[in-house]
Amino acid sequence: MRILCAFLFLTIFLSGCVSAKEVCKGVLGVSTKVLEDERKDALKKEIGYDLITCHNRIRSILRKDGAYIYADDLRKDMLALYVSEEDTTPVGVFLTEQSKTVTLVEVSSPSTYGKEKIAKLLFDTLTKELKNVTQTKEVNQ
Repeated sequence: MRILCAFLFLTIFLSGCVSAKEVCKGVLGVSTKVLEDERKDALKKEIGYDLITCHNRIRSILRKDGAYIYADDLRKDMLALYVSEEDTTPVGVFLTEQSKTVTLVEVSSPSTYGKEKIAKLLFDTLTKELKNVTQTKEVNQ
């Protein structure tokens, strides 16, 4: 127990200006900081859904594909996930409302593989859904 306390104290002390909360998340493997740092190199696409619908659709697509969502921060409009429960490659999905009907989706990861896999899954699925919705509207008019 003493060793554990010493380890935690050293980790917090040596982390410098990083918050204790972020250090604990890092030790547990659920930090989103690296995903936020990698956002500058994110794969991006504008999707024709409002922010809430886009968020809900993305959660559904990721769950259906077997991804493990470990953080869902509505204040930051981001989801943090592992590619699967077995593959703990971290990937971040950031959402930015462009207008009432368009949301910018950004997929970031320190892993090119993880970023490209999740971006392809989301962008292809969401684009296909929107295409089907548009075709349905045209048929009904």
